Amino acid sequence: MKAFIKTILAFDPSQDEEGGILGLVNAYYGTVEAQGRGTLHCHMMVWVAGSLNPNEIKDKALENGGNTEFQERLIAFLEDTISTSVPADSDRCDLETPLSKFHPCATRGPGPNINPEDQEAAEQRDLHKLAERCQRHRHTATCYKHWQGYSELKECRFDLDKANETPVSVFDPETGEFTLRTLDGLVNNFNETMLRAIRCNMDIKFIGSGPAAKAILYYITDYITKSQLQAHVAYAALEVAVHRLGDFNPEEDDLSSRAKRLLQKCAHSLISKQEMSAQQVVSYLMDFEDHFTSHEYVNLFWTSLEGFINSEDPSPECYPKKTTLLFPSSLDSIDGEPTSEPSLDDSPAITADDETMRLTMDASGKLVPTATQACDYQKRGELLENVCVWDFVAQTEKEKLKRSQMFSAGSDDESDDEDQADGPEGTANLSNESPWTKDNILDFDGKMPRVRFQTAHLQDDTHTIKVRSYFRRKIPVPIGPALPRRDTPASEQKHARLMLVLFKPWRHASDLRQTSQTWLEAYHLMCPPNPSS
Repeated sequence: MKAFIKTILAFDPSQDEEGGILGLVNAYYGTVEAQGRGTLHCHMMVWVAGSLNPNEIKDKALENGGNTEFQERLIAFLEDTISTSVPADSDRCDLETPLSKFHPCATRGPGPNINPEDQEAAEQRDLHKLAERCQRHRHTATCYKHWQGYSELKECRFDLDKANETPVSVFDPETGEFTLRTLDGLVNNFNETMLRAIRCNMDIKFIGSGPAAKAILYYITDYITKSQLQAHVAYAALEVAVHRLGDFNPEEDDLSSRAKRLLQKCAHSLISKQEMSAQQVVSYLMDFEDHFTSHEYVNLFWTSLEGFINSEDPSPECYPKKTTLLFPSSLDSIDGEPTSEPSLDDSPAITADDETMRLTMDASGKLVPTATQACDYQKRGELLENVCVWDFVAQTEKEKLKRSQMFSAGSDDESDDEDQADGPEGTANLSNESPWTKDNILDFDGKMPRVRFQTAHLQDDTHTIKVRSYFRRKIPVPIGPALPRRDTPASEQKHARLMLVLFKPWRHASDLRQTSQTWLEAYHLMCPPNPSS
């Protein structure tokens, strides 16, 4: 996979002109999983530079009554990239290649001993054999395992059928949805260069519509998260583990050690029932990756941030009540009136006191207090004053200082100036001599600074904020319940508040909105709504 990424995709963050066979690649994300037979394969999504999202493609294709130039260019690119039929075989019947004796996947192509004048014909035959053996679908019992009998139409569950042919790629003039041509309904889509290189079955799909994007994301996430252990087997294994632990004896058993033994026995019992293929075991022992990413990721615990803001500015409108109708117990009674009950919200507010400090274990095994992400952001140094939560999480990290670098508790560092010049080497000081400013701190081209926390921070004397350059920026991953939706009236205020919390710099709730404003009004001031939407 590394060779595929390096040579076929030609991913290189430093280049800005040339790319691989798909063009200039901005990002990729791939996961490795095992199918029923145990063989490993990778599901990968690739983002191409300059590509448009499904809504932008639709708007571009339909602008001015139909942008035919854009449609033709997109169709030409996709038809050149994605093949939907088996290429024709070479007309050289007398041509001898290794493919004549072996399966095409077991060879490395025509071979080095082909005469130069026969090279083109040999490569054409190689591609034909590969596509015919790897890409053409052949129906088996697996295709119809969900078929309920002759009472319903018998269809291949992979939606591969000779009748599924579309001779021409088209844009729907009303919806703007794009349909790629399908010249052979029994052939999985493939890219010729990729097929020649990897020499195994593959599939490639252009995500050009909202439904297609949702479908492919659901397929990938469902595929890679499916349990390899059936539920009834798991429960049986847990039952065996509990029985092996025996009855509790208060005179001999300690609750803590007993709980640990129970967890250990349950884990061992489940693992012993887990079926793994030889390929999976070898991949693990060889320390091969189970996923491939172009970027690094960092967790963003948004519920603690939201809880802190809610503790300073309680917002009942963000937690609407549900109306429950009480039906009369008999048809003669009609006095039942609706009553309102608080909604069981998925993400209840977390108070600042609960989320100010957590306990972690240091290298010596001692429990030590540590500040949360919300506390780190709220008490960041002055140099990071204009940085929002999203950028703070993406381009900074809390770094533990060496003992020789730690700030003295009795020194002048206890002052309100949070970016001290006499801190550890490299710590930024907001002064006239400093090359960093509040406005250029994240885009600075040069050595990145370390910024000291405010003195009120729990770990001010032992930790500092290390700022990463833009090119080493990580992608925040929101951790918590489902994010509130902006298209639902019941959650639009909560969505607006969360967007302000994440993308507008603040230290207190009063920095996000004025007293007379709703969260939605404050959000629209920061991000004016699109009149056309």
